[in-house]
Amino acid sequence: MLRLPALFTVPGDALAGAAAAGVRPGPRTLLAIGSSLSLYAAGMALNDWADRAEDAVERPHRPIPSGRVRPAAALTAAGALTGTGLALAAAAGRPALAVATPLAATVWAYDLGLKHTPAGPAAMAAARGLDLLLGAAATAGGTRGGTWSGTRTGAWGGTRTGAWDGTRAALPSAALLGSHTLAVTTVSRRETTGGSVAAPLAALAATGVLARLAGHRRTRLPAGRRAAAAPGLPGPGPAGNPPRAGDLLAGALAAAYAATAARPCFHAALNPSPQLTQRAVGAGIRATVPLQAALAARSGATTTSLLVAALAPAGRMFARRAGMRKVSIT
Repeated sequence: MLRLPALFTVPGDALAGAAAAGVRPGPRTLLAIGSSLSLYAAGMALNDWADRAEDAVERPHRPIPSGRVRPAAALTAAGALTGTGLALAAAAGRPALAVATPLAATVWAYDLGLKHTPAGPAAMAAARGLDLLLGAAATAGGTRGGTWSGTRTGAWGGTRTGAWDGTRAALPSAALLGSHTLAVTTVSRRETTGGSVAAPLAALAATGVLARLAGHRRTRLPAGRRAAAAPGLPGPGPAGNPPRAGDLLAGALAAAYAATAARPCFHAALNPSPQLTQRAVGAGIRATVPLQAALAARSGATTTSLLVAALAPAGRMFARRAGMRKVSIT
């Protein structure tokens, strides 16, 4: 019911958020990852409960219509996982809980009402963006006192942003990741019936734009323009040029993202059958990981970006061993 391979796309949200905030990942980042995993799993359980009648017709192999899981058990699991996610966020600090609460509300609103409305893709995109902001708020909130403003000196040197500054700095990355999710979710709305050419074409165009934006490293704003002048954010080198290695890494990861998502979308646009549409959706979900890695590299966090990128082959290996090749967003 939890479609475990999809969970490998979740930790990168918090790690990319920490990178965008300009703060090194720490224990609070791990709490944010645990919260994200719990809320994501809650959404999958709740999704199956809410769609049990529809799945009985279109996806009879799923756990509830096949009789392997009782509806009450799925709903109970969704509630318990949501509570766990909020508790882990609270342990990471008030700023993290302030982000996790609307994230949980968005997940429940999507599954229980928004999924089959025009607002469905936007709600899913908002959830993914909030998940990245959760990582930023939790990690940057590790400053002394968990403040939402100002800076602190970190034990590992340099300055660390307060939770508010870190979360605000992560907004562009959250917008890029949310845009990708919006495109994939829009395609997924026709994955059982097919017939849509416009959605795969739009997703293909979005992939190109996002790859270009994610492949360019962010530059540090001049002093006084931003309080979050933290380590991990790229700045000009001695000659006024950004480091070449970071540029190359961000570009390579952005290319990997485009390579993962673009071809299946192109095929689905040429032949919008249910099978090819489902492949496009699965590829879009898998492409989330290299996009997260590219966003981390774009923020100057080289080690974090490589760690996120390693989740992609790990997820594929798990899926092969578990015999779970199909991954769906719905």
